[in-house]
Amino acid sequence: MPQFNISIQPTNNENIVKFIVNSFLTQANSYEFGNIEEAAPSPIAQQLFHLPFVKTVYISQNFIAIEKYNIVSWEDVQEEVAESIVSYLNTGKPVVVADETPKKVPVTIYAESTPNPTVMKFVANKPLSEGIFEFKSIDDTQEAPLAQALFGFPFVKEVFISANYVSVMKYNIVEWQEVSMELREFIRSYIEDGKPVFTDGILKNSGKTTETDSETIPKSSVREPITDIEKEIVSILDEYVKPAVAGDGGHIAFDSFNEETKTVRVILQGACSGCPSSTVTLKNGIETMLREMLQGRVMTVEAVNG
Repeated sequence: MPQFNISIQPTNNENIVKFIVNSFLTQANSYEFGNIEEAAPSPIAQQLFHLPFVKTVYISQNFIAIEKYNIVSWEDVQEEVAESIVSYLNTGKPVVVADETPKKVPVTIYAESTPNPTVMKFVANKPLSEGIFEFKSIDDTQEAPLAQALFGFPFVKEVFISANYVSVMKYNIVEWQEVSMELREFIRSYIEDGKPVFTDGILKNSGKTTETDSETIPKSSVREPITDIEKEIVSILDEYVKPAVAGDGGHIAFDSFNEETKTVRVILQGACSGCPSSTVTLKNGIETMLREMLQGRVMTVEAVNG
């Protein structure tokens, strides 16, 4: 039995704290319980509702998030809550009790083209990942069974998994119209059969990746934003740029900022990586946005493929 430990992570909502576990609690399922009766399928959620300040319990993949009433501050109680969760998990009792006769939840997948002609985005009607994961080859997929299975197709070059979608980059040996239906059905069947998207090992820092705010990005020279302007740059990217590129099956990550040259370096991933048009389009778009919003403190953006 794994030994569980928890890290405590505040959220943008001061009443909600995430208790992130070093193991998956659910696979591609999320739960929200508003009271102890609703929490009947989850013994741990029921236990948490015995705490008088607990308003809502959320369970998703590798974390439990709790919304509190205003009668206490998290600083006073979060350590106690974390210990309670760890103690429960270490008993080996279930987090969510499955029905005696579980029903297969129908899964739908639709294929969506992206600005990158070599990348197709396959969107599911359920969450697949709380983070952002990119796999350049089958060697990277030891803890990602779905990505590993996709590399079994000879035309698959790279796999990118985030939120409720899988982006697949292909080699030019085939056209999408020849293989997209096959891939879509494969992903649908895989998820519907309840097979794992990831295993627990993906949650551990192996040195190949670094986790920041639930996102997993290649380490390379990436570092945490330190200065105030770096934090402003990351905030603008998070709010205005990432949602747009995610819609196209891609991701953009802050890499570095050179104050002397006023140059921001970003990493393109997923459908953005290697796209003939995205490097120029994104570079120019982000460059203009950062110049205007930061009033000349940024002048240039360099975009590189992840």
